[in-house]
Amino acid sequence: MITLKTYNRRELEDFISSGAFRQYDFLPVTRHRALSHIQNPKAADGDTLLILAFYEDKLIGYVGCFPDCFIIDGKEIRYAWLSTLYVNPEYRKKRPAKALLKKVFEEYEGRIAITEFTKEAEALYNIMGVFEYVFPKEGKRYYFRTDAAKMIPEKKPGTQPLKPLFQILDAAANGVISIKNLAAPKPDFKYEILDHIDKESADFMNRFPGMRNADEINSFIENPWVLEGKKDEKYLFSSFADSFKYFWIKILNKNNKITSCFLLQLRDGYLKIPYLFTDGNFDEVIRVLHYFIVSHKVKGFTSYQTALNKEIQQSKVFSPIYERDFKREYLFHKNLLELLPGHFNPNYQDGDGDCMMT
Repeated sequence: MITLKTYNRRELEDFISSGAFRQYDFLPVTRHRALSHIQNPKAADGDTLLILAFYEDKLIGYVGCFPDCFIIDGKEIRYAWLSTLYVNPEYRKKRPAKALLKKVFEEYEGRIAITEFTKEAEALYNIMGVFEYVFPKEGKRYYFRTDAAKMIPEKKPGTQPLKPLFQILDAAANGVISIKNLAAPKPDFKYEILDHIDKESADFMNRFPGMRNADEINSFIENPWVLEGKKDEKYLFSSFADSFKYFWIKILNKNNKITSCFLLQLRDGYLKIPYLFTDGNFDEVIRVLHYFIVSHKVKGFTSYQTALNKEIQQSKVFSPIYERDFKREYLFHKNLLELLPGHFNPNYQDGDGDCMMT
């Protein structure tokens, strides 16, 4: 028989502090990810943050919960994102995934949202029959350097022996690209790169509707889910990377007033833009982005910022070697949708939910 164990803030902190989370065949959470969940400004003390599934005292699966909320007409609607779901393949016939999901629904009264899920997980969510697809986002991924040594073996494992050859080809192609990029101009207007959101930026952000304020975003910058270092093979979700860093960029006019500010996340050469706030001067945003991409030797840049992507398509500054269309789906539990007005659209930015964390 499957038994389930839930952890709220205090219980999760005790679980991590005691080191008990390390006793299993696989890790249900990392220390730094747990601490980030505990520090989540939207997590209440009683919210369930982690659920473990056991079979005969053996850990066979877990699910992570990431509390969030909507404020609609002054009323708070609390819900949670599913941030992780894993079951030991040897025990799938015991259906621990369904048991975990049913427990999550019970803990949050069905107020659950999911995004960035795998095809395998998506099939399970659809089988449950309680989720609906909502608020899809169209995105783009722009490539600026070749990365055949990583991408080809990942898609076609049989080519792994050819990885040294791919590395040589990458070095040659990227060498040519680097020479070409020597001519990339540095923006001729004032901008600053910080490691957090400052008060001036926070005041500017307050002019825009959004799911998160500056304090919340800073909290996640200070408590990341990913650290730089060697991956712990016992944890199967994002935990470590060779390089991982956030950059807060603000663009100022001649009167030193902010016209745009945005958050960038750079992980192992791949760039995201979780948050963007602008008066509409996308040309300057694109010029700063381009110079950042060149100076940091960015391999690829992913954006679901629709207005920005539209301007990039018309820009002569941005010069990717290739681009692809992407789509981000969101699944909402029907119980959550029943609480939302019929016209409601959260207008999620790229980093909302748990997307800015990995």
